[in-house]
Amino acid sequence: MRTPRMQTHPTDARRLRAPDVAPSTLGLTAAAALAPILWGTTYLVTTELLPPDRPMTASVLRAVPAGLLLLLIAPGIPAKGWRLKTATLGVLNIGLFFPMLFVAAYRLPGGIAAVVGSSQPLVIVAISVIFGWGRTRPVQVGWAALAVVGVALTAVSGTIRLDAIGLAAAVVGAVSMAIGVALTKRWGVPPDTSPLNSTAWQLIIGGMVISPLIPIVDEGQWALDAEAVVGYTWLAVVGGALAYSLWFRGARALPSANVTLLGVLSPLTAAVIGWIVLGQSMTGVQCVGFGIALVGSIAGQFVTTHPPRSVALR
Repeated sequence: MRTPRMQTHPTDARRLRAPDVAPSTLGLTAAAALAPILWGTTYLVTTELLPPDRPMTASVLRAVPAGLLLLLIAPGIPAKGWRLKTATLGVLNIGLFFPMLFVAAYRLPGGIAAVVGSSQPLVIVAISVIFGWGRTRPVQVGWAALAVVGVALTAVSGTIRLDAIGLAAAVVGAVSMAIGVALTKRWGVPPDTSPLNSTAWQLIIGGMVISPLIPIVDEGQWALDAEAVVGYTWLAVVGGALAYSLWFRGARALPSANVTLLGVLSPLTAAVIGWIVLGQSMTGVQCVGFGIALVGSIAGQFVTTHPPRSVALR
């Protein structure tokens, strides 16, 4: 007796194929955390390798070459419905954030800029509440506040002098990056488009927005020696292309408050590098602050956030 032939349908192959395994949350978090750690090297590279008083030049040479490199890896032009979104993210995450960061760093002594920047998770919480983009648990707010306190103890020493323009720039920069991360999470990437392509265009657009500021802000003499080439290459390839690819990948997959909480690793890395490489001393209070900020950043990753109320009721 003949055994009847089993009939297959086009959908059978999809059923029999092993399901795609998404990257683990721990792996995504660790990869995203590498970005602010790499950004923590910026102070060392800028002071030791780059020409002085050229912050906008450094910003453009950090963003545009990195964007072009990623565009070679993932070529393409954003789809029509996504061009304005991509340009908006490029301005928020790069074009506005970079200049505000440098203005704050120049005008705010004692690490105040780092303290304001570390408040981004709290800005994310406020944005989520205002626009109903999710409900953050009180414990998440507590860990974020603890991280800010830790950064303050690590970065601030001596007499605190507040410059109004510098403080305003630091606040605008923190809010700009926080909104950019929130929108990156909310919008994602266009269908059938590589995330690297979106990151590339954000870097290119952001660099183009900054470039007109070079003759206005930069005052130092332009000199491209071997040290400057190494410094700009590091900022573009490692601190730009690699770091922002990891950062935006995490921003799309992880809760926004968790991602921005990782940002406190940048000033902490800068403090450690200054201590080890530049021989800068750290007081007992700064060491305690370092530990507090690290605990707040890590503990905040284990707090789950609630989806928006409208989604939860579906």
